[in-house]
Amino acid sequence: MTLYVDADACPAIRMIEITAAAFHVPVVLLCDEHHVLTSDTSRIVTVASGRDAVDLALVNRCSRGDLVITQDYGVAALALGKGVYALNPSGKQYTDENISGLLMDRHLAGKARRSGKHHLRGPARRTEEDDRRLRESLERLLREKTSMEEEADR
Repeated sequence: MTLYVDADACPAIRMIEITAAAFHVPVVLLCDEHHVLTSDTSRIVTVASGRDAVDLALVNRCSRGDLVITQDYGVAALALGKGVYALNPSGKQYTDENISGLLMDRHLAGKARRSGKHHLRGPARRTEEDDRRLRESLERLLREKTSMEEEADR
């Protein structure tokens, strides 16, 4: 298993790296050439800038059983379609059961923005609760995945 992070705007990279290291899971941080990332523990993949370039690179690299952290519902949907686990940076797990509703909400919000008649608020500020939820969700998934892999090796 590899943990792929849509790192362009991920607010919790260091915490993700620390948590993954505790489970001996490699981390790949993907960003475009306009972001400068450094890491002592993760592999950094920098792709050319362009619309959805990082998203496409991430989806092309991940495979069944991997884990993706992204705030992009479209990336999460594509990852789920490949049998990949997906988390939001605030700890919410994307699933086959909730992704359609999230995509519909995104579509309707975009439609409202384009109409110019509605002023929608942006995302709330990141809180310590968001960090706690992400760490707990990530630990739970990594614990489940590593125990499943150990059973398969027996």
